[in-house]
Amino acid sequence: MTQLNASRDEVKVDVVSEGKSGLLGLGAEEAVIRVERLVTVPESEENASEITRSILERLLELMEIEATVQPQTFQTTNGEEQATSPFAFNVTGEDLGILIGRRGQTLATLQYMVRLIVSHQMKVWTPIVIDVEGYKQRRSEALQTLAVRMAEQVRTRGTPFTLEPMPAYERRIIHLALADHPNVTTQSIGEGDLRKVVILPDKD
Repeated sequence: MTQLNASRDEVKVDVVSEGKSGLLGLGAEEAVIRVERLVTVPESEENASEITRSILERLLELMEIEATVQPQTFQTTNGEEQATSPFAFNVTGEDLGILIGRRGQTLATLQYMVRLIVSHQMKVWTPIVIDVEGYKQRRSEALQTLAVRMAEQVRTRGTPFTLEPMPAYERRIIHLALADHPNVTTQSIGEGDLRKVVILPDKD
């Protein structure tokens, strides 16, 4: 996937051969897989939007969650996909915190599932954004405010500040918010779910 410059959900992976472990290292065979990038092909936006909406509504129904799916235009420029995709939806209803989860993890999983299903049906990669009760919009604005406040603290004290672990798209919001800051720089450290952003004084 690195060679294809694509993320996991932008490719189709087929197992050609599962391989064999062999005995004492003899007769072992490596697994063979075929990785194919899902190419975005011009498609009827209206048709793709309806398919996406239908799939999302069906998933919510299977989860026994009463909610309304509405087309949404996210205006933030520091978010996951710049949020200008026509395939963006906001789920509204009562007590939908279960759909968001801790640090938005459940929402991220729901979005990933919808992307996979839609991409499989349409045979193309579709950049879908799903929000719940405007959570992503509020979170984006809160993170940008936090970034500016912590940057000022780093500038004043001259010492780095490490933020809490965040998913990739939230770290990107921090990086973009401070990209043009004259006194600080940012970098991500850690692995997996513990990856976080460090705001450092710009020595230059």
